[in-house]
Amino acid sequence: HIRQVLGRDGDLAGRKIVVSAGGTQEPVDPVRVITNRSSGKMGYALAAEAAAQGARVTLISGPVNLPTPQGVERLNVETAVQMHTAALELAPQAALFIGCAAVADYRAANAAEHKLKKTDDQDTLTLTLVKNPDIIADVAALPDGQRPFVVGFAAETQDIERYAQDKLARKGLDMIVANDVSQQGLGFGSDDNAALLLWRTSDGSDRLVAPPQPKTQLAALIVRHALTHLSLTSSGA
Repeated sequence: HIRQVLGRDGDLAGRKIVVSAGGTQEPVDPVRVITNRSSGKMGYALAAEAAAQGARVTLISGPVNLPTPQGVERLNVETAVQMHTAALELAPQAALFIGCAAVADYRAANAAEHKLKKTDDQDTLTLTLVKNPDIIADVAALPDGQRPFVVGFAAETQDIERYAQDKLARKGLDMIVANDVSQQGLGFGSDDNAALLLWRTSDGSDRLVAPPQPKTQLAALIVRHALTHLSLTSSGA
C-alpha cells in the first residue's frame, strides 16, 4: 500500500501496462492438461513493480497459486488461445507490453469430451498437437498507433544469447529477457532469477547481464530499462 501511494506520481504514472504471466493449460480431456513448470512469480513481480511506479497495470494470468499484486487488475485465462485474445484486445491501449507468460507452443487438436480411459491392451497413446498462436509476435506486429513497446522473455537451457538474439529479431521485439532455466535455484518455481537483457538499437542490439537476485529486484531492473528505452522511442531518439 505504501509503495503504491508513493508511486502515484512515479515514472510510469498514468501509463497503461499489460503483463502476461504464468503458464497456460491446454486440455487433453476434462481431467488432463498439457502445461509447464511456470510459477508466475516473475510476471507477478513485474506487474507489482510497474504498479508501484504509478502505472495502470493489467495482468493476464494463467493458472497460478499467487495473490494479485496490490493495485493491479487481474484477468484470468487458462489456454494460449484465451491469452492471445486478451493480449490483442488490451495491447493497443498500452504503452508497454511485457510477455512473461510461459505459453504452451502446442495444444491438442481435438480435446476429448470425456476422460480418456486406459485399457489393458493399450500400451501407448498418440496425441495430435497443433501449434498455438504466437502471442508476443502478434502483439509486436500491431500497426503503428496501436503497437506498444514490446518486451519478450526467453526461457532456455542452452545457447542462451544466440536463441534470445534470434527471437528478438524474428518476432520483431524491442527488448528480450533471457534466462537459463536449467540452473538450479533459478527460474521456474524459484524466488530468484538471473537474466540477460537484450534490446534493439539503431545500429544493432545491446546487452546487459543481470546476476542472480530476487525476482522482485530483477523486476525493478527490467521495468527501469524498458522505461528508459520506451522514453527514447517516444521522444524519437
